[in-house]
Amino acid sequence: MKNVFFILFATLFIFISLKLHAQAINPGDGVRIAFLDIGDVITGDYYIQPNGLLNLPQIGIINTTNKDFSEIKSIIEARYDSLYKDPHLSINALFRINILGEVENPGFYFVSDSEKFTAILAFAGGTTEDADLGSIKLIRNFEALELDVETIVREGSTITDFGLKSGDQIFVPRNWWSDNYGWVTILVSVTALLVTTYAILFVD
Repeated sequence: MKNVFFILFATLFIFISLKLHAQAINPGDGVRIAFLDIGDVITGDYYIQPNGLLNLPQIGIINTTNKDFSEIKSIIEARYDSLYKDPHLSINALFRINILGEVENPGFYFVSDSEKFTAILAFAGGTTEDADLGSIKLIRNFEALELDVETIVREGSTITDFGLKSGDQIFVPRNWWSDNYGWVTILVSVTALLVTTYAILFVD
């Protein structure tokens, strides 16, 4: 009897863990489909409509409401498998995110769940020379989350690895030195003037 309870508990724990780590995909997001060995017009990016429907060539409409990406992916794979014998198919989620701050072209971008962090910044034209790369924030539901960008870049982490989600914002702040350069320049100049004046008046 104890073994039965243990198995039930373990199954429930695994189910909850999978749900907690499931990738949510929302209206406005999309999927990127690529057939690796079939010359077909199916390959492309497709987006979820406001009503939650995703319309794909040959297999029709999929209702994505209340489904995470793994469920949607399984449905797509099953439907195309019924049309093509063992297709070599690549399916990735496309998340709509906002990249803000010290980047060349701030705005909304669609990024694949397989993208790395450097590629995400490249979508926005890369960072400006005034960017503070050590203080980049991930903003979710009006809450700023710290990102260890150095580790993420060094380990080559993908969106899935560091937990980027649909609707997130990446904010690249301005470097403190850039913001205060004028005041620092004035302070250095004044200090140099005082030192020079002291030397002239009080040093033989």
